Amino acid sequence: MNKNDIINALAEATDLSKAKTAEVLDAFINIVTKALKKKEEVKLIGFGTFAVSKRKATKGHNPRTGEEIKIPASLQPKFKAGKTLKDAVNK
Repeated sequence: MNKNDIINALAEATDLSKAKTAEVLDAFINIVTKALKKKEEVKLIGFGTFAVSKRKATKGHNPRTGEEIKIPASLQPKFKAGKTLKDAVNK
């Protein structure tokens, strides 16, 4: 399922226009993105939690040349599914 599929499904489920639904979905994505940039968690009870975790700097190897490369530390967005979502998927 891609973004357009989600927009179509939401528009059908809510009787909103596709344009308005796309606007709402874009706003949700922007809100979550801004919160994660501030290193805040976004918790949707029953669905899951969006959070940021730190990834340490590591060393890797270029597969073509075998040369050692440095992989810098970075922040990674993470999603942890909530119990209700896990239970729904496993039924």
